[in-house]
Amino acid sequence: MKSVTIGSNLFYNGDCICGSAEHIATDSVDLIITDPPYGIHGDRMDRHYNRDEEFVVDGYVEVPEEEYGTFSERWIREAERILRPGGSLYIVSGYTNLYHILHALRQTSLVEVNHIIWKYPFGVYTSRKYVSSHYHILFYEKPGGKRTFNLEVRFGREERAEDGGCLNYLDREDVWTINREYKPGRTKNKNELPTALLTKMIQYSSNEGDLVCDLFLGGFSTAIAATGLNRRCVGFEVSEKIFEAGVRETATVRPGELLETLRCPVVRGPANLRKRWRPEDLRRLRTRYRELTKKGATKKVAVETLAGEFGRGRWAITYALERAGVESRRKKRGTE
Repeated sequence: MKSVTIGSNLFYNGDCICGSAEHIATDSVDLIITDPPYGIHGDRMDRHYNRDEEFVVDGYVEVPEEEYGTFSERWIREAERILRPGGSLYIVSGYTNLYHILHALRQTSLVEVNHIIWKYPFGVYTSRKYVSSHYHILFYEKPGGKRTFNLEVRFGREERAEDGGCLNYLDREDVWTINREYKPGRTKNKNELPTALLTKMIQYSSNEGDLVCDLFLGGFSTAIAATGLNRRCVGFEVSEKIFEAGVRETATVRPGELLETLRCPVVRGPANLRKRWRPEDLRRLRTRYRELTKKGATKKVAVETLAGEFGRGRWAITYALERAGVESRRKKRGTE
């Protein structure tokens, strides 16, 4: 199996199932992001969707429909093996063979974290049915370790949109609207994932220096994004023509170059974030809450005021008030 090393990245021209078994150690990968073959005659996609594929790299290798179930089980087993405990897996899939992928995942120890919908703002024209304009992204983890999830890597929890909505919350909803990328007049792969989509997954689920794997490199879009975000990458591509084109493009990427383009989140963490509540703090919190509400403050206003006074988040204040109330009732019952 031919391999190419580019900086700290290692790419193999061959089948990912045999290749990963031979070349990737168990429990060694931090994050897998992959977009497996369609299994719906993707090698003839231009006929289905009236696409101009003049600049598309030839050599796409499809998986026969009748083999898709077994094929999915085999590569997902390898994904499970190479992921470290706590490692994350993102699988991008259309709906046609989604049931095969879900069935394969359920044969493993991998645990679902989210089922994300990627909505893109156009679809294939139809006249007798609804337009299909989304993909599924299955987000799973390997149990046994701490999963990386960088909560405020893109937006701080206190950042607000113009309408007052929490930007952090909105960015982490499980429906993502992200445009596809167009490369008019430029060489491209059959179905490349947009950099914005890959960047989001890589930012949330890995750190600089982590090892990212793509079992189906295709146009090397995962490898390019991972390199640009200063991660290491390993991957496989069975087509020689597509592999050679991807290697050439990845070799032009400077490690870390995308970091310069990222939005810098505004993180204003409360002073006492995640600090343990002392019994005297809870008593003082309960007393202060009663004072505020007696003066006419609503619960919402009182909680916001207490968050500032105690250096805690609003949820922390709410939970602490509930806790203080429970403890107070327990003590009262104990004296009766």
